Amino acid sequence: MEKRLAAAFYDMDGTLVSTNLVHSFLFMAMNEPSIPGSLLKTATGIAKIPLFAAVDQVSRLAFNELLFAGYKGSFEDRLMEFASEHFEKVLKPNIFPGAADLVKNAKKRGLRQVIVSGSLDFMVAPLAKHLGIDDLITNRLEFQDGVATGKLLKPVVVGANKARFIQEYAQKWNIDLLESYGFSDSFSDYAMLAVVGRPAVVNPDSKLRRSAEEHNWPILDVR
Repeated sequence: MEKRLAAAFYDMDGTLVSTNLVHSFLFMAMNEPSIPGSLLKTATGIAKIPLFAAVDQVSRLAFNELLFAGYKGSFEDRLMEFASEHFEKVLKPNIFPGAADLVKNAKKRGLRQVIVSGSLDFMVAPLAKHLGIDDLITNRLEFQDGVATGKLLKPVVVGANKARFIQEYAQKWNIDLLESYGFSDSFSDYAMLAVVGRPAVVNPDSKLRRSAEEHNWPILDVR
């Protein structure tokens, strides 16, 4: 019988890097000319309106849809080209000091490395390459004739859906989930952590910390 592999599944924002989706969108909107200029005011407003944060608390899916709608009208080729600059200026300087060691230790165990993030594929790919991570489970923008529609391709990678994506990935790659690890900072990823046999919380929010303490999950700080 073929031996099954194990994997390490990482959330990105707050777990490997200190940035979030809003930071990435604001950077792209302020620097990428293919994003309509009117979005500059929209993006700045989004970052400041408390109601927007409230949307995230109520529904992470609604948060993602609202944010990524701002990419409507962006040219696909320009966004792909701009991804490396986004990595160098936004993600790379904000990689947590202990993130590389977290990945390195998992590699020593022979684990397949996978980022599971609500961020966009072209934004996450340079970070994955930098850290030596094998694969991505991320969101993807819908494009028509090379122009973003402002919609995400479904199914959307968000919240509890991450657990289903991990299960599907495990089936495809013959991964033993009971021997696999999960890492996240947010209680919104509770399902993602619960679906693996070796969950750990990283820089956890208060709700996730309480859950980790109840379940005796390891609590890590890579900041």
